[in-house]
Amino acid sequence: MEIGAKLRRDARAIFKAAVAAANPASMVEATLRNRRDLHRYERIFVTGGGKASGTMARAAEKILGRKITAGCVAVKDGDPAKCRRIELRPCGHPVPDERGVAAAKRIEELCAEAGENDLVLCLLSGGASALLPAPAPPVTLAEKQATTRLLLACGATIHEINAVRKHISLIKGGRLTKLAAPAHILTLALSDVVDDQLDVIGSGPTAPDASTFADALSVLDRYGLRAQVPKAVRDTLVQALDETPKPGDAIFAKTENLIVGSNQKSLEAGAAKAKSLGYKTLILASTIEGETKDVARMHAAIARQLRTAGQPVKAPACIISGGETTVTIRGKGKGGRNQEFALAAAIDIAGLANTLILSGGTDGTDGPTDAAGALCDGETTMRSKTDATDALARNDSYPYFEALGDLIITGATGTNVMDVHVILSGLSR
Repeated sequence: MEIGAKLRRDARAIFKAAVAAANPASMVEATLRNRRDLHRYERIFVTGGGKASGTMARAAEKILGRKITAGCVAVKDGDPAKCRRIELRPCGHPVPDERGVAAAKRIEELCAEAGENDLVLCLLSGGASALLPAPAPPVTLAEKQATTRLLLACGATIHEINAVRKHISLIKGGRLTKLAAPAHILTLALSDVVDDQLDVIGSGPTAPDASTFADALSVLDRYGLRAQVPKAVRDTLVQALDETPKPGDAIFAKTENLIVGSNQKSLEAGAAKAKSLGYKTLILASTIEGETKDVARMHAAIARQLRTAGQPVKAPACIISGGETTVTIRGKGKGGRNQEFALAAAIDIAGLANTLILSGGTDGTDGPTDAAGALCDGETTMRSKTDATDALARNDSYPYFEALGDLIITGATGTNVMDVHVILSGLSR
């Protein structure tokens, strides 16, 4: 088999294995099957949201069945999951919409109904912050939408974005626990954040919040957004009237937060697949953050080191990493952070033989596109009729890779544990 075709086949297989390892259904089912305390609750209410929450809800319903009194979970448009006892409500993402407000309101009602002998099961995955908007008055949905757009475009990390979101919300930052008291709460979370921080996943509706109003304001100042956000948002953060509950608060005495899936587990599965395909494999890190272009170029530098020095491992080699990078949007093109990653890497590995770099989102959607990501090799920039540097400056990576047939199209995967980056260095002929 021609070397380039083999690298493409192998990279896709490694990515597929990494995604499969993050199957939330099996994780939720296993967790609930192993619980010995579920029989003691008079009623069980299911809540939550996220890109994988439909799959998680279906798994919970499979195990709990008629024990579920009622439920409402916010899912992304196009989620194929079906449930009988749990309402699955499609909502806007990444910018929140009225449907998300309605879903959040329904969840508030369920939490208010729960009593001290009941359980509120919260199913969380990446995307829940946008899918469950509950603007804290006087902030309106339109003002929260405007703030979200500014934060998404400025290059802020998910930790920074969620610090702001939590402080203009009625349910984020541990406030859902306050609404559900005195009920018991069990949260099963699929982590889409670096270091698996519970107060950041879905903006931590049932977790103690380490961030403050002052932290939220510092995020706006760091990116020059204080004067740009709507006045109601700015005033809410400055007045700091109702701080989110912090670690050690007594309201969390009956709350249990569990992480059932993470990027690290996916990287381990991807590495195992690479080894089975004959590659000497190294997991670089599951905590990669930073500006997408910069991180991509670092990975390109590793690819060059593999070819020129056989370091850190000799070919055939696979270096796999994960995390979540950010894109500072300066153009009006179409793409996502993983496609931008591949485009930036393509520029830096131009002419490098027997080398391939893939970057893909485990949720199957990269930005506002139908692609999970893209792959590139040493001939990518030469095969394209479009100038790669110009496309990168315009944030226009999707049409660039679409023309080459190098987009990664998986469809919705039903999971979300951040991104996976794969570097392959093959043997020379």
